[in-house]
Amino acid sequence: MSIDYKSAGVNIDAGNEVVNRIKNKVKMTFSPAVLTGIGSFGSFFDLSDIVRDYRNPVLVQSIDGVGTKMIVARMMQKFDTIGYDLVSACVNDIIVHGAKPLTFLDYVANDKLNPDIVEKIVGGMAEACAAIGVALVGGETAEMPSTYLPGEHDLVGVVTGVVEKEHIINGATIQPGDVVIGVNSSGLHTNGYSLARKLFFEVGQFQADEFHPELGMTVGEALLTPHLNYTKLVLEALNADIPIKGMAHITGGGIPENLPRILPDNTAAWIDSKSWPVPAIFKVMQQLGEIPHLEMYRTFNMGIGLVFVVPKNAVDLLRDFISSRSDLKSYTLGTILEGHPGVNLS
Repeated sequence: MSIDYKSAGVNIDAGNEVVNRIKNKVKMTFSPAVLTGIGSFGSFFDLSDIVRDYRNPVLVQSIDGVGTKMIVARMMQKFDTIGYDLVSACVNDIIVHGAKPLTFLDYVANDKLNPDIVEKIVGGMAEACAAIGVALVGGETAEMPSTYLPGEHDLVGVVTGVVEKEHIINGATIQPGDVVIGVNSSGLHTNGYSLARKLFFEVGQFQADEFHPELGMTVGEALLTPHLNYTKLVLEALNADIPIKGMAHITGGGIPENLPRILPDNTAAWIDSKSWPVPAIFKVMQQLGEIPHLEMYRTFNMGIGLVFVVPKNAVDLLRDFISSRSDLKSYTLGTILEGHPGVNLS
């Protein structure tokens, strides 16, 4: 009996079909700086026009995934927003340093390649990239039977951006008296899903497509709410010369674990947890698991997806700017104090 690659679980024809389905969506993200087409071994991106605007350009890169949010997408058979989540998770990690995102690469792995699913995933990535002027310059689709469970997918993204060296934002100038401003999240974003799935589907015994009155939608819909992308807001705020000293993307570990990453030695943050409204999904999960207050804030973003640190005299300027330029909500969360880097949550 003749044995081929397909009989071993890898379908080359399906891979080619995926490329044909996604190529037009990917090309819509291209700018004149993209010098290669679909299928090149490497991606070429011309920096000549971009670096003219910089004296000392520095590349900023980040890699991230969507974690087990992908499992919820599989449960709901809804794959059109998970690619958007991936782009947001990645670009938010570099814009907090003042970087302008330029290019994006993706990795999609599964046990068996389903062109319909991959087309929706990559379509979401392309839509997210196009919305913020980022070129989706390449990707890899890996079909690995025996490595992944049937129907399982894993997503990874890599973003590259650029920032002027002397304008890098890293929190180094943060000092006592500065103020912490938070911007709302849309829900869990892409973190805390292992616990969230346990709470809803094991402890609460909910079905993914079951309507939850406190959430106002099905459990699956609430969990799949897309991760907000803060690129336009941040870049516009920087272009408006608002004196931003530091920014933190609030991901796994919540405010207590992410805000200290930008605090200089001998500074700490005092945060009033009652200074912003906590979305219903977090309250429901806390009740389901009888989870202590601090554990919730150390696991989830609790309704705050992005944090700014600014001088006290710039608080109104930043908050007015946010309300005038977007539908996002901002909140004065607390202040910077003297102390060991950390967060005092009240």
